[in-house]
Order: sequence, then structure tokens, then C-alpha cells
Amino acid sequence: MKKDDCIFCKLANGEIPTTTLYEDEDFRVILDLGPASKGHSLILPKEHYADLTELSDELGSKVLRVAKKVGKAAMRDLKADGFNVIQNNGETAGQTVMHYHVHVIPRYKTGPELPLWTPGELDPETAKEISEKLHVK
Repeated sequence: MKKDDCIFCKLANGEIPTTTLYEDEDFRVILDLGPASKGHSLILPKEHYADLTELSDELGSKVLRVAKKVGKAAMRDLKADGFNVIQNNGETAGQTVMHYHVHVIPRYKTGPELPLWTPGELDPETAKEISEKLHVK
């Protein structure tokens, strides 16, 4: 299902012109208009899903294969030294458009510098508390 008022639905389905890098029956990969680095792209499903929790397991598996293709192409063709695959779920996690999408961000030794998180510490008591509360099924 597509949402009429969703800009990413329109981009994914070619209703708004964009630079397409890859397309198949489920996804369109476009260059991000506000790139973090050269070659920063977005993987957009053609159907509307608000976030990862709404995506089918089949599409979830497929999106990682598409991200791999895009990342490998950036390393081969743009001479990127690596790449990040980033996906945010919910406003608190940094999601600004409520249509599931994946960022593939090429990384270069020469920059630009992109923020990463500073690792914290996990003590055994907190680990036990979390594991008793968190039931992954």
C-alpha cells in the first residue's frame, strides 16, 4: 500500500524525479539530497511501511542484500574506504520521515568526519536486569 501524502512513497515510485541508482520490484535506491558524504544513498521500499517493525521478514532480508550491493559499488566505483548502513526507527531514534528507509553512507579516510557514538559501559548487574526484562521472540 502507498500513502498519498508520503514524499518517500512518491520518490520510491517515480512520481517525483530523482537520481536513481538501482531499482527492482520492491525498492528504489536514490541519492540523498542532503548527503553526509559523496554517494550517500537511500533505499526506499515502493510500498509504505512506517518503520522496521512493519516490514515483512522477506523484505527485511532483501533490503540488506540491496545495501550490500550499494556499498560494494561505492567502494568499487567511488573508491570509498568503507560504508555505514544506518536505519532509524521513531523520532527519538532520529527518524525524520515516517517511511521505512535505509541510508548507505560511503566513508572516506579523507573525510568528511561523521559522528559516531561514544561507547558506554555495561556492568553485570545492569546486564542481568535488562536480560530479565527484554524478551526477544
